[in-house]
Amino acid sequence: MSGSSASLQPPADAVEPVRHPDAPAPGELLGAHYGACFGCGGEQPHGLHLQARAGEGVSITAEFTVQPAHQGAPGLAHGGVLATALDETLGSLNWLLRTIAVTGRLETDFVRPVPVGATLYLEAEVTAVAGRKIYSTATGRLDGPDGPVAVRADALFVEVKVDHFVEHGRETEIKAAMSDPDQARRARAFEVNP
Repeated sequence: MSGSSASLQPPADAVEPVRHPDAPAPGELLGAHYGACFGCGGEQPHGLHLQARAGEGVSITAEFTVQPAHQGAPGLAHGGVLATALDETLGSLNWLLRTIAVTGRLETDFVRPVPVGATLYLEAEVTAVAGRKIYSTATGRLDGPDGPVAVRADALFVEVKVDHFVEHGRETEIKAAMSDPDQARRARAFEVNP
């Protein structure tokens, strides 16, 4: 993304991202990190139901189809919904690093309108890591993975401990997630939301 703010530019001592050896294999569907997540969860009737797949290196592809409930103007996706799709896609990258991180900053460019019924094809990659900071970028295209660019974003994620969610989340949901007997699903529930 051109023209992003200085806070989204990796510092000189940033390093190349390294895919975790236990990360999902390229092409593997990542699945929802939390069933009630508006971005990827299946329990949200009007959610995005975003489907993300691991790519090569520290990259993913994802897609979602704009539903009537996602409108901002008649027949067009709401900009906040598109920003949510970008944020969800960018946040899913952290699963490839096996790092719990939250969105610290997200800058979005809205390039062209996205109509209801259209499928947005997203590509995202981590560009650098500096201590607890993870720098990434994403692009959303219409009509296929090589279609015209509709939205793009740069983001800064910050690594946190699971205590971040325990201290700030609503107790009912935290207890339910923490009591899940599936250890991987329990860990993934806390991976991307601020």
